[in-house]
Amino acid sequence: MLFSSLFDASVLIAMAPPSGEGGQSGPGFAMMMFLFLAIMYVMMIRPQMRKEKERKAMLEQMKKGDRVLLTGGIIGQIAQIDGKVVKVKVADNVRLEVVRGGISMILSDDEDLDATPVQ
Repeated sequence: MLFSSLFDASVLIAMAPPSGEGGQSGPGFAMMMFLFLAIMYVMMIRPQMRKEKERKAMLEQMKKGDRVLLTGGIIGQIAQIDGKVVKVKVADNVRLEVVRGGISMILSDDEDLDATPVQ
């Protein structure tokens, strides 16, 4: 416990700006912020945009007869596509009307559902 508090104190002292200076200069701070934002864009925003683009492409290529997994966990087969509404057959004489965005993924015949990512 004593070692931990001594270590924390030494870290705080090491991070403190030298006496007489008020911290970083304006251009240095701006460069650090630009670098931080660039890393954040590459690590977070860009992959999310790519994932959304792939999802839109998947929803556009759906066709009648495809097996789909709905966001609620229901598996069915597309019976009809009417614009933004898709009719999904889940059992004999049971069809659900689902908005296209409610479809999580298109399943292939040999798809292992245990390996599907949880969203």
